[in-house]
Amino acid sequence: MTGRPFVWALLCAGAALAACDATVERVPARGRVRVAAAADLNAALGELIARFGASHDVDVSVSYGSSGTFYAQLLNHAPFDLFFSADLEYPKQLASRGLTMPGTEFTYAVGRLVLWAPLSSSLDPEQQGLRALLAPSVAHVAIANPEHAPYGRAAVAAMQAAGVYDGARPKLVLGENVAQAMQFVQSGAADAGIVALSLALAPSVKGQGRRFEIPLSMYPRMEQGGTILRWAVDPAAARLLREFVLGADGRAILERYGFFLPET
Repeated sequence: MTGRPFVWALLCAGAALAACDATVERVPARGRVRVAAAADLNAALGELIARFGASHDVDVSVSYGSSGTFYAQLLNHAPFDLFFSADLEYPKQLASRGLTMPGTEFTYAVGRLVLWAPLSSSLDPEQQGLRALLAPSVAHVAIANPEHAPYGRAAVAAMQAAGVYDGARPKLVLGENVAQAMQFVQSGAADAGIVALSLALAPSVKGQGRRFEIPLSMYPRMEQGGTILRWAVDPAAARLLREFVLGADGRAILERYGFFLPET
């Protein structure tokens, strides 16, 4: 008889532990999304993620860079869940190779180019436009590398359309991506740069320079899009972030950073 209370105590303890385990299992885990993002989103996406995180239990980590470089990495299954590209063709090509989750491709914005020079420069891009690049005082012009950066290819096309490419070509300094091209101008390593409007409107840059918004007709339309990768660790969380960017709040932020928004 004396052993029976002890047995009951063990049974009760086991039941309590099982209840605790069940309680732990019911606590929802936070989602996680690893993002590869075009460099022109450097400022806008940070604000988007902050707003998204205020209403979603999802941790988001972002790497910024050239869309073409990310594309090459994703061909080899780089560890990202969601890809925001400055060129919609890269997500489409990934999809055609079976490297994305079916039906997850999307268009989120159209990129825009500006010629930007710091306030300390004697250049006046607003008045001179791309002809300013031919001024003798301009020794270096920063653009993204056109070999793998959509903004670099667009910059070359805009200079060709304006008839200044041959004169400006010897002055070109190439950034790994459009954000690095902007850094070249800000640091004084370049006198002017053809960069993304979204970067010129970033809080850390706004008011520090003069810009000329290059007409959309002067370079190929830069439809920017993305996709969820086939090996996404948390597809549901990736879909939540994608839908937020495409929703009303996301579109309002993108518009504030100068992105031309495609029709929904």
